[in-house]
Amino acid sequence: MFFATDLDTVTHGIQLAVAPVFLLTAVAAMIGTVAGRLARIIDRARVLENRIDASPDDHPMTADFDELQQLRNRARLVNACIALLTFCAILIGLTIMALFLGETTEMQIFRIATVLFLSGVSCFLLALLCFLTETLIATRVLKFRRGKASLANEPHLSRD
Repeated sequence: MFFATDLDTVTHGIQLAVAPVFLLTAVAAMIGTVAGRLARIIDRARVLENRIDASPDDHPMTADFDELQQLRNRARLVNACIALLTFCAILIGLTIMALFLGETTEMQIFRIATVLFLSGVSCFLLALLCFLTETLIATRVLKFRRGKASLANEPHLSRD
């Protein structure tokens, strides 16, 4: 295997390999955001589970069980999102390696780099769809049933 020794080739290889690093930054930020959502889902599920465990046997706790099921669904989506983001990061890392090796050696792996990059972007887009779905489920359970009458009774919430 031949490695390039001239500075221009190595510099160009580094420039090619650094461009996908920006996508890695976005992936890292998304993983942090989604991991935070997972932590909140887990915390809420623990509260509900404790409430269900402490309730008397003759009390059905139907609303809590329904909410717990929605939390399970949200957690599955968040876990899928984290898995897709992690796989995206791996593919982008492999893309960086392939671009650098393709530029600095005689290996012809630019097609492989293209497939790796497009696969990574596809994983990122699928992760965004999981994230969108999870946030839609999360906001669907909110109850915005406060009428104008109850707003008028609370001065700090009135529209005046």
